[in-house]
Amino acid sequence: MSIQRALKSLIDIILSVIALILLAIPFVIFALLIKLESKGPVFFRQERVGKEGKLFKVWKFRTMIDKAIHQGLGYQAAIDDPRITRVGKFLRDFGLDELPQIFNVLVRDMSMVGPRPTLEYQVKHYDSNQRRRLAMKPGITSLAVVSGRNGLAWAKRIELDLQYIDQWSFWLDVKILFKTLWVVLIKREGLYGEEGVNDPFVTPPSPDEIRKSGKEHVQ
Repeated sequence: MSIQRALKSLIDIILSVIALILLAIPFVIFALLIKLESKGPVFFRQERVGKEGKLFKVWKFRTMIDKAIHQGLGYQAAIDDPRITRVGKFLRDFGLDELPQIFNVLVRDMSMVGPRPTLEYQVKHYDSNQRRRLAMKPGITSLAVVSGRNGLAWAKRIELDLQYIDQWSFWLDVKILFKTLWVVLIKREGLYGEEGVNDPFVTPPSPDEIRKSGKEHVQ
C-alpha cells in the first residue's frame, strides 16, 4: 500500500506538470475572456480544509462577479444565479473553472483524485465518522464527482468519500480519472443540487456574516 501511495504522489506531480504545459494557452484565453467581461481578478483563492484539517487556499477561475459572496445566496450557488457571468457559466458547464487547482496539486496541497476540498464552516459540523474524509488529500475529482456531483446531498457525497478512502487503490484513481472526462465533459450533469440550488450541508453564514469575517469569495 505504501508503494501505491508513493506512486499516487509521483503521478500527481507528473500529471500536474504535463497538464499545466498543455493548458498554458487555454489558461491565457480564459484569463483574457474573464477580464474582458467583468471587473475583478482572473483567479480567486478561497480557503478550504485539506488533509488532517490543514487550511490552504484553493485556486479557481473566477466565474462570478467580484465579491459575489457578499450578495445573493452567499456561499451557495444556483443554476440561474445572477452573479454568474457569461464566461463563468461556460467554464462551470464544462468544469473548466476547477482546472487551476492543478497548481494546488503541484504544491502538494491537493491530489488529482480525493475527497473534494470543503469549507471550514461545514467541517465544524462533521461528526467523528465524517471527519475521516480529511484523512486523505482533497482532489480535483472524486468518487462523489463521478457519482452525481452537486446533484447529491452533502451527506451522500461524504459517504462516497469515506467509501473511496476505505477502498482506495491506484487503479481506483485511474478509473475515477477516466470516468471524470465522461461525466464532466460529455454528460455535464449534476452541476447544481435539487431545485437548481447547491446543498450547503448546514446553514451557511449569511452575506453580512461573511462580510464581517473578511471572506471574499464564493464556491
